[in-house]
Amino acid sequence: MTYSISLPLSGLAGWELLKRTQERQSATFEKQGTIQRDDAYFREKIGSITTAEQLVNDRRLLRISLEAFGLEADVNAKAFIRKVLESETLTTDSFAVNLTDPKYKALASAFGFGDYATPRTVLSDFPDEILDQWKERRFESAVGDSNNDYRLALNARRELAELADSSSSENTKWLRVLGDAPLWEVVRQAMNLPASFVNLDLDQQLSGLKQRAESLFGEEGVSQFTDEAKVEKLIQRFLVTSSASTASSVSNPALVLLQQASLFRRV
Repeated sequence: MTYSISLPLSGLAGWELLKRTQERQSATFEKQGTIQRDDAYFREKIGSITTAEQLVNDRRLLRISLEAFGLEADVNAKAFIRKVLESETLTTDSFAVNLTDPKYKALASAFGFGDYATPRTVLSDFPDEILDQWKERRFESAVGDSNNDYRLALNARRELAELADSSSSENTKWLRVLGDAPLWEVVRQAMNLPASFVNLDLDQQLSGLKQRAESLFGEEGVSQFTDEAKVEKLIQRFLVTSSASTASSVSNPALVLLQQASLFRRV
């Protein structure tokens, strides 16, 4: 039986309830048969995987591994993922390091096929490291089945804190925010920026983001979001803006008619 995340409320009230119940709901979610079986399979098999080729040829292991890094859409791109996994991450000129999405570098670094003679898959704590990430993202996905704004918020809470704590320059951090579609959607709405903002010159985007961040949160850099209170403020602003936008759309008579017509076409 599939466990459905309980989200009886919406908006800020629902977010506060989700935060209060997240630990309990997550523990219950992880007891599902499908989660338990994938967990057991990964623990049993991953220690014998010593090459990227072996990993991509085991679809179940590959799926779990990619889901742990939010890269599940690439499960069929075996050649591409193998190239990522075989990349060195301790140099600045490798394939994975130079990809726009930093999650690829994180994936390659975690497994270590390109960095070490013996990959990290053989380490005793490696299964826990990957499976903890995997379960967190699977829980977020389940939350999104009921309320995608909350999934975006949970993702932003994790990703923004990690990015803020990194050693990259502030410009690089803002560029990574811009390049991460789910995170950018939260930041954009929290800052009340139009969707067309990304059509501006890149220098104008960076300048605008810094000015808006300083105005709303006190500092111009992403590094300020190591402060959990500021992350929470950003998420709350996103949820309020998103809820208002949804309410406005629903109240639009033309849109309601279009939605009803679409529903009848599916019957």
